[in-house]
Amino acid sequence: MREKELRLALVCYGGISLAVYMHGITKEVWRLARASRAFQDGEPCMGSQAVYRRLLERIEAHAGIRLTVFSDIVAGASAGGINGIFLAQAIATGQSLDPLTDLWLEAADVERLIDPEARATRLSKLWAIPLAMLADRGGEAIESVDPETRAEVRRKLSSFVRARWFEPPFGGEVFTGLLLDALDAMAASEAGPPLLPDEQPLDLYVTVTDFRGHPERLRLNSPSEVVETEHRLTISFGDRGGPERALGAAAELAFAARATASFPGAFPPFTVRELDAVLAARAVEWPGRDKFLARALPRHMAAGMADTAALIDGSVLSNAPFRPAMDALKNRSARREIDRRFVYIDPKPGIRSIRLGGASGTETPGFFQAILGALTEIPREQPIRDNLEALQGRSERIARMRRVIDALKDEVEEAIVQLFGGTFFLDSPTPARIAAWRAKAQTEAARRSGPAYAAYGHLKLSGVVEELAGLVRRMTPRGIGPTRTQSREAIWAELQRRGLDRVRAAGGGATAAVISFFREHDLGFRIRRMRFLAQRLAAIQEANDELAPACEAFERCIYAILALYLEREMAGYFDGVVAALACAVVEEAGAAIDAIGAARDLRRIDEEADRMLADALAELPRVERRDLLFAYLGFAFYDLATLSLTGPEGDGEFDPVKVDRISPDDATAIREGGAEATLKGIRFNSFGAFFSRGYRENDYLWGRLHGADRLVDIVLSTLPAHRTLPPGVAADLKHALFRAILAEEEPRLTAVPGLFEKLRAEIG
Repeated sequence: MREKELRLALVCYGGISLAVYMHGITKEVWRLARASRAFQDGEPCMGSQAVYRRLLERIEAHAGIRLTVFSDIVAGASAGGINGIFLAQAIATGQSLDPLTDLWLEAADVERLIDPEARATRLSKLWAIPLAMLADRGGEAIESVDPETRAEVRRKLSSFVRARWFEPPFGGEVFTGLLLDALDAMAASEAGPPLLPDEQPLDLYVTVTDFRGHPERLRLNSPSEVVETEHRLTISFGDRGGPERALGAAAELAFAARATASFPGAFPPFTVRELDAVLAARAVEWPGRDKFLARALPRHMAAGMADTAALIDGSVLSNAPFRPAMDALKNRSARREIDRRFVYIDPKPGIRSIRLGGASGTETPGFFQAILGALTEIPREQPIRDNLEALQGRSERIARMRRVIDALKDEVEEAIVQLFGGTFFLDSPTPARIAAWRAKAQTEAARRSGPAYAAYGHLKLSGVVEELAGLVRRMTPRGIGPTRTQSREAIWAELQRRGLDRVRAAGGGATAAVISFFREHDLGFRIRRMRFLAQRLAAIQEANDELAPACEAFERCIYAILALYLEREMAGYFDGVVAALACAVVEEAGAAIDAIGAARDLRRIDEEADRMLADALAELPRVERRDLLFAYLGFAFYDLATLSLTGPEGDGEFDPVKVDRISPDDATAIREGGAEATLKGIRFNSFGAFFSRGYRENDYLWGRLHGADRLVDIVLSTLPAHRTLPPGVAADLKHALFRAILAEEEPRLTAVPGLFEKLRAEIG
């Protein structure tokens, strides 16, 4: 069975009270990941997860693809940041997301969120009561609210607008406490296995706005250095895999959630002092406090001002945090075929969070509208075109590289035929023969490249140095040991001392010292070669489905070899002695480099790989055996031509990235019309769901349904054109999934009984 991974990088937008809707979507991502894990482990599923599992089973039965689905990159801002944090915690730990549902449905209410000191009294600001009748600047009157919730909304809206003015109505400590309660409830829930393959990293990024800003130094030609004030902050959490997965302490996750969702005017700016006070009131210790603050607020911590840093909503400057999620791709390995998707959740495309008037778009902005729009509306509503163009550029670069490879194929195969075409034992590869042929092919490729080998060799050498510097940084505790720049400079200095700054021999090809160094340390070349072989095998399978059974064993062989190389990229692979030497790389670069090389023992792994390849090749038909053997032996020729195109990304995921959106406008299997036809939270400048439990239940249920609709589409889009499911299967699965979701949620969502009747009629 052909194995494939669908990897989701989630980007969650802000949306104020539409956080409830986004929670419904992220809950479907969680359920799909749980179903995928159960499918791989052979465990049963119930309810909607059983339908997702049935989808994966149908794909395996009809398309011959065993698909694994998981999310390993999550980035969010504001309301999306909160949902991203809790989703990532559930993925890493296997904990349940149901406690977060309770938080949104029960606690995301103005009566729970308003600061006790800010509550309105009977006589407070009587003159403000009429505002409750016309609270939305876009002209939405209270009379337009659904009749069954009008009294509740009127009462809560009146209390909200009569709460203290010129100070935030919502309580910061109240919100922090609710977040900690939800995290504690998740920790107490019945946990299953982590929702990621073993050793697969998980990265979480949350954007925050530093209200006062912090200094950042920029290097110029003249003057040599300037200082700018930076207001953007990204708080990151990483789980590198292993038996004990963890993103961070509950206090640290609550810190990020409270800071990213500190909506200006609604919540007071978040400070470390606030979190300290809440933890102290609960008698909860925070052992890693200073270490976390040094990572999250390095400039403030260095200046002794971390306790007083004022942090506000991450959506102010970065509502769509694609950039950190894109950067995380550089740290991803691929052990099998990958379909990488960036999936962004936009709860209300085309609808601004804060509408300050001029709804028709034809009036000239007034004085206050222009000022407030420039300060609030425009920055947070910027489109994501720049991010999408960057992803498109990456995909185009990959496509260009593959076109070069296709153009070189005939020429490379001619060179391999000239070298080995007359070899009597070419159709009977053994480990020793593969090793000898590989060495001869690499030498010939270097010789034929002539003077161009110098550029290629230095590029390879640079890649090895960067990989070693990154490994040293990962092996040394944060805040201890050298920086990546210091490690890089120390390693380069040591290689120059060894004479490796000259890579090309006088007669052509590489020098003996460089060859020896690459054999000991060039992990990237080996990984690229095996992935190239996997791509060639996939092309053979695509061209002839009948060969799929014969190719399965060879595919398993490729990824088993990749696993041997990839585990040597992990910091956890090395023992304490090597880690201690890595920490001292500035003083003992030679000893550190040699210790890493000895621990990796790549020459022995090459021998094991040759044995595995020889056994797998023997099981293939003659034509395909020769095709793959020529691809393996000829890779040095291809790498010489394409390494400059792949750059440092070539050793990680290097497949085109596709982008998908989940929004009310895209999920139309049940009802068309977008957010305005389905969601209640868009009312009152996107604060609507804070005023009614019924509104929250409505948006949460639609979030699950829209998420299910789009996730089925995304999963099915991973199939090649000639391996689609039979007609009608996708629609039947969606209907089954919708009905399962309604059955799961009807006992919980008691404030919207009429909605279930309407939805069942629409689903059919």
